[in-house]
Amino acid sequence: MTAVQILSSEIDAFADINQALENPDGLLAIGGDLSMERLLTAYRHGIFPWYEQGQPIMWWSPSTRAVVYPGHYRPNRSLSKVLRQNRFELAWNEDFLGVVEHCQAPRANQEGTWITEEMKAAYHKLYHLGHAHSLACYEHGRLVGGLYGVSVGGTFCGESMFSLVSDASKVAFAFLIRCADEIGATLVDCQIPNNHLQSLGSRSIPRDIFKQQLDQATQHDIPWSSLTGELAGW
Repeated sequence: MTAVQILSSEIDAFADINQALENPDGLLAIGGDLSMERLLTAYRHGIFPWYEQGQPIMWWSPSTRAVVYPGHYRPNRSLSKVLRQNRFELAWNEDFLGVVEHCQAPRANQEGTWITEEMKAAYHKLYHLGHAHSLACYEHGRLVGGLYGVSVGGTFCGESMFSLVSDASKVAFAFLIRCADEIGATLVDCQIPNNHLQSLGSRSIPRDIFKQQLDQATQHDIPWSSLTGELAGW
């Protein structure tokens, strides 16, 4: 029986992701911290933190991964129609904390949030170091949707997104994929598959295939820093 790895305060090497539990699916390790070195190591190996306030840090690598390949992405018919309307203004890295705080807010029928204050602070540090990014969606100057995540080479690891008006997060998602393609990124990791991500164009692949593609993508030096400010319409 596979046991969960217990991390110390030192920068321990993560166990092989194939050692993750089957139930709960993908739980690999518990403990450690959210230092920049540990977070970047985790993402490079297909691992991400996910836990709630009051719990220890838990690290995951699920058996099935939701991904999008930027070079092959095509928005569906309904989203294409929304994109052509140019209802929203999009901006890269304009309001990172604002996007994270909106993602942090509890959703309908949800009591708490998995984005703790500790996590918000850690990703803000990653942002200042150029490893975390946000895409904000505005309507008449008001922030109404967006997403954030972490870049490792040619991979964007999506963390969370939010929407205050219909279609805002979907538009932000489509622009993320377009931006990734324009700068040569080859993989967008959406983490855990669900129906919403599938409707946006994600594919579900086994963990071992994901790891192979992640290893290839992270070898490339991609100019994420070249993306800045307001983005042109669709």
